[in-house]
Amino acid sequence: MNKFSAALCAALLATSLASAEPTPAPKADPLPRISVKGNHFVDPSGKVVLFRGLSIADPDNLVARGQWNRDLFVAVKGMGADLVRLPVHPSSWRSRGKQGYLALLDQAVAWCTELGMHVIIDWHSIGNLQSGLFQPSEASHYETTKAETFDFWRTASMHFHGNTTVAFYELFNEPTHFNGMLGSMTWTEWRDLNEEMIGIVRFSDKEAIPLVAGFDWAYDDTGFRYEPIRAEGIGYVTHPYPNKRAQPWEPRWEEDFAFLAGTYPMIATEIGFELKPGDVDTSDYRNRITRFLEERGISWMAWVFDPDWTPRMLKSWDGYQLAADGEFFKEAMHRPIAPAPVGGK
Repeated sequence: MNKFSAALCAALLATSLASAEPTPAPKADPLPRISVKGNHFVDPSGKVVLFRGLSIADPDNLVARGQWNRDLFVAVKGMGADLVRLPVHPSSWRSRGKQGYLALLDQAVAWCTELGMHVIIDWHSIGNLQSGLFQPSEASHYETTKAETFDFWRTASMHFHGNTTVAFYELFNEPTHFNGMLGSMTWTEWRDLNEEMIGIVRFSDKEAIPLVAGFDWAYDDTGFRYEPIRAEGIGYVTHPYPNKRAQPWEPRWEEDFAFLAGTYPMIATEIGFELKPGDVDTSDYRNRITRFLEERGISWMAWVFDPDWTPRMLKSWDGYQLAADGEFFKEAMHRPIAPAPVGGK
């Protein structure tokens, strides 16, 4: 092949690759860039930020139910949320296609920017990414592969780099081997997978903060005590639902995840507890978990702002009528942040 032909082929290949890449996210008036300083999230002035927010349902699912609109995000803002989690099921990513799903995320990010709320993009799978086995679901929502997961983060980070509304990338929603039902995965293997995803993200986006979860459906972070992620500027995740441990909860929460908060920033990206009509939260779980997290500087996200997904925060889409869980979290987001206890933990 002569030099002219080689140059022409190279140019055509570059053009083809460029046209295949996702287009950049639309520009908007930026929100403050969130970064990591020590064991805190901070704004550009260095002020510590403790987030209190919530998750919505998968945007693709909301489209299917006719509930994908700006009004939803206005209602979320009215709850007092300053952070919105967008769960992306692998099955939805595949069925809608990259460009179609990115268009939904662009809408969400634009609405959140306008309303002054930062965003977590969450790859919402449950299972064992190492073995390739996932928690069964009716529509195989959680099924994915390493290659698809890596490509998702490559695509998302290329698309949203420079967008300060997108503060966090939650790399994998709930890792679990389901007591062996989903095969085996060592802690070292899980650490290495996360470090590979962080490397892929940071090739394109060196500013958004990767969030890493532990085992037991993202509850148990004890492995990070001895094998933390070998990367700077990240945060750790926990999902401390009340069924994860028997009472008394506080010493177990301290042992299982909160010990990390003295060294790294953390977000409990899912908490929730649904009461049936007439029931009373005799355990006071919701007050205890939000107070516990805030006293240790751990941000938190309520799951889930929806009348169909559980534990539900809404009774109905009509006027975004709140269920008991929604009423509690709305009040909790508006109250003063609980101070650190005197004398430490």
